[in-house]
Amino acid sequence: MTTHEIFERPSLSERVWLLRALRGETIGGVLLLIAAVIALIWANSPWGDAYFDLGAITVGPEALGLNLSLATWAADGLLAVFFFVAGLELKHEFVHGTLSKPAQAAVPIAAALGGMAVPAIIFVIIVAQSDEAGALKGWAIPMATDIAFALAVLAVVGRRLPVALRAFLLTLAVVDDLGAITIIAIFYSKGFSLAYFLLAVVLLALYWLLQRRRVRSPLIYVPLVLIIWWAMHESGVHATVAGVALALLTRATTDPGEAESPVDRLLRMLLPLSAGLCVPLFAFFAAGVDLRSSGLIEPLMNPVAIGILIGLIVGKPIGIVGTAWIVARFTRATLNPAIGWRDILAIGLLAGIGFTVALLITELAYTGDSALLDAAKVAVFTASVGAALLASVVLVTRNRHYRQQAVVEEADANMDGIPDVYQATGDGEGDTDGRATH
Repeated sequence: MTTHEIFERPSLSERVWLLRALRGETIGGVLLLIAAVIALIWANSPWGDAYFDLGAITVGPEALGLNLSLATWAADGLLAVFFFVAGLELKHEFVHGTLSKPAQAAVPIAAALGGMAVPAIIFVIIVAQSDEAGALKGWAIPMATDIAFALAVLAVVGRRLPVALRAFLLTLAVVDDLGAITIIAIFYSKGFSLAYFLLAVVLLALYWLLQRRRVRSPLIYVPLVLIIWWAMHESGVHATVAGVALALLTRATTDPGEAESPVDRLLRMLLPLSAGLCVPLFAFFAAGVDLRSSGLIEPLMNPVAIGILIGLIVGKPIGIVGTAWIVARFTRATLNPAIGWRDILAIGLLAGIGFTVALLITELAYTGDSALLDAAKVAVFTASVGAALLASVVLVTRNRHYRQQAVVEEADANMDGIPDVYQATGDGEGDTDGRATH
């Protein structure tokens, strides 16, 4: 089996979809960073108390158990939209993208798993040496990768990255998101209610049936989705799980006469909302850490902070690069020829940016322990910035190589809008199965 058979060039339609998704995530990453910086500055300003008072304001119907603080609404409600979008991307990849071809997906999937396992092991080893009560609850914090933040870094320092490398990062991050939401559902659920959970499952089955029956009316779907979210919230399972479950049950294939599938249509509609509003607002309410009394150094000396820092900055690249190398070395899978191991190292460092999901797990793990909560938040923010800087250094050293590759990828000699590399491989618009001819 050849290298090209293992990791083919994406088809033209896949490439357009990928670039559209990455563009939305990149803008979201910039807004995410701005929101986090505003929160951190406000929380440590003379008006810092007003910031925390704002997050503590409660709204919502108490009879339904939804009289929640604005900060909780951001974590349980807005992030449900984020995970719904992430689930839609995952469903698209399962049906049409790299995850639909096991050999092609093997390396990034293995890299994602290694990138989750190694940081968690490092965290447990470090924190287990301390006497901090309840500190080990945060073992999953350094497992997460923030695709929006990572792509924002790529937008600044790696504009001409090859499509194959961006696809590798997106596949890795999608698998990472699935792993994170699974861990949240299993290990960070509180006060489990079987009745509400079964209600959510029954309604999810109804949603699946409506998708099978090709029902399209939002007058049916909007109330149903809201009730599913509420039932999942009341079950004790984190409400964001409802977002992923709904996405995976959404139809990703097109019927005759359809311009796009429900998955692609919802992605087009919701990606701007998720990236431009939901994730930045969550970051705004989650990133504010009060350092007015402790300063920056004291929280970072906490074993939890040290475990998160080393887990994200060191454990992520070791897990990703090491696992990818083992799979490529000892199995029939291999990397796309456009990607080198220095590129995978850059991706491994970028994956150390664990902002959004890491902050969510932090809130779930250390609720009620302000010292550990603040230490973990400071560590997540510091590690994310450090990982971004280290990844930027590696990417900058490769920019000349990326520019040369971009010239080849974007060449269109006959000016027909289809890059020559796709025509040369027979991978144009008429290539419905997305396979290249070699």
